Amino acid sequence: MNARLLPVLAGSLWLSGCVIEGGHTGALQYDSSTVDLDGSESVQVNLNMGAGELRVTDGSQKLMRADFSFNVADWKPKVRYEHAAGRGTLNVEQPSSHQAHLGNTKYRWDVQLNNKVPMDLKVNFGAGDAHLDVGSLTLRSVEVDMGVGKLQLDLHGKPKQDYEVRVNGGVGEATIRLPNDLGIWAEASGGIGAINVRGLRKEGSHWESDALGKSKVKIRVEVHGGIGSVNLIAD
Repeated sequence: MNARLLPVLAGSLWLSGCVIEGGHTGALQYDSSTVDLDGSESVQVNLNMGAGELRVTDGSQKLMRADFSFNVADWKPKVRYEHAAGRGTLNVEQPSSHQAHLGNTKYRWDVQLNNKVPMDLKVNFGAGDAHLDVGSLTLRSVEVDMGVGKLQLDLHGKPKQDYEVRVNGGVGEATIRLPNDLGIWAEASGGIGAINVRGLRKEGSHWESDALGKSKVKIRVEVHGGIGSVNLIAD
């Protein structure tokens, strides 16, 4: 076996263990949280979910509105916000005792973010299904670390400034949708599995959109997969 895949496999086995062990399910519970705007010039948003279903979109008039559903009482997400010197930091995380057993656990976050505040978005997602429709946010950067599951990252929007995107996938499928009317520079690599690219032209070891060099805004994308497929789609 390729030695560079061993850390990916080890991490995947560890994540699988987290999904299988412990936890007591009960009735489905609902909770919500909002964070007000406070005049910060930019915000670091950190979303840390061990296992479940994650949805992120724009549309909040506040800095954030989030709705949560879960059937393990200890899984109520922790929301924390702080700011200093014009910079805010928003953390939403699954409690560290997030071990659950396979089959009947339910865990979902629906997170809406404000589309006017400049943001650095970082998502740490262990296992499950993540849909990030974030192209309409005022992004400064996007970073996604995913263990086991499926990622749908949609970056369609009308950004006014350049930003960078980094996706590190473990086991599963990562699909990144890009606007073909912007300057796109993309690099993708994978351990085992296909790299499928549509709407971009190959230039050496990377891909570019036809609008690169013409558009005022550039998105730089780096995707590194472990075991599974990587799809880059510009349309």
